[in-house]
Amino acid sequence: MIEANTDAKWLPLYEALASEVRLEIINLLANQSMNVKQLAASLQLSSAIITMHVKKLEKAGLVTTQMIRKDGGTHKMCTLAHSNITIELPSIEPISTRYHEVLIPIGHYTEFEIYPTCGLSTPERVIGQFDDPRYFYTPERVNAGILWFGHGYLEYKLPNYLLQSQKITAIEITLELGSEAPGYNENWPSDIFFQINGTDIGVWTSPGDYGAERGRFSPSWWGDPVNQYGLLKVIRVDEAGTWVDGQKLSQITINEIVIDRHVWSLLLGVREEADHVGGLTLFGKGFGNYSRDISFKTFYE
Repeated sequence: MIEANTDAKWLPLYEALASEVRLEIINLLANQSMNVKQLAASLQLSSAIITMHVKKLEKAGLVTTQMIRKDGGTHKMCTLAHSNITIELPSIEPISTRYHEVLIPIGHYTEFEIYPTCGLSTPERVIGQFDDPRYFYTPERVNAGILWFGHGYLEYKLPNYLLQSQKITAIEITLELGSEAPGYNENWPSDIFFQINGTDIGVWTSPGDYGAERGRFSPSWWGDPVNQYGLLKVIRVDEAGTWVDGQKLSQITINEIVIDRHVWSLLLGVREEADHVGGLTLFGKGFGNYSRDISFKTFYE
């Protein structure tokens, strides 16, 4: 493949393509190698004219030629050198986008209502006992690197750093998450909902609970077979709607989010009445494939 741009060194390429005859030669050679005489017969032109066009295609790097002994004679065989050309055009550098970002450790939830199967763990040890929601209250929860539950929700509250003079244009949430199956099950769909300041922004269906391979950051003591990693998802609410990884999630726009001057509320979970009640596993520092906190960005102008 040729990767060209608007640099002057690529002029021979563009000149080579600026001919109907040379384009016809390229089309013929795309099917098979041919010698000059065969090309001339196919295009009903003289061999001298075809030779001139082939030289231009050679100079541009589009065609290669090789002298081959065949049928008692020597033939100059022409072969197409590439099957693709991409041209990168110059673009205006985008104006830097301004935003505030808050990083939230997954154990810093401010409210919850969860149901088994459930549990949480720091990178060093399991907190309490599995399937006992009481341990979600323990102060050690703030150090959690992984948590999971069958259905219910978690709420995170974080400061709103927007000034009155700053108009919000988008919210972007990045986090690693997946379903929650007993043990693990990579075909275990779960309808995970997201809510900002009391407004439901959409439901994303997690495909499964991943555990067939160890997460890149799974602690050495973290056993098998259990959930090991999730999928890194980017949820964005802007003036055109709500998106997950660039795919439309809902029609909810940033203008429908109620703005509290001091605080943001992020709520996520799985409702008991959902079509797929497959639970939720949330990965933070020290676990999964990314070892990262939840990122909450507010873009403004």
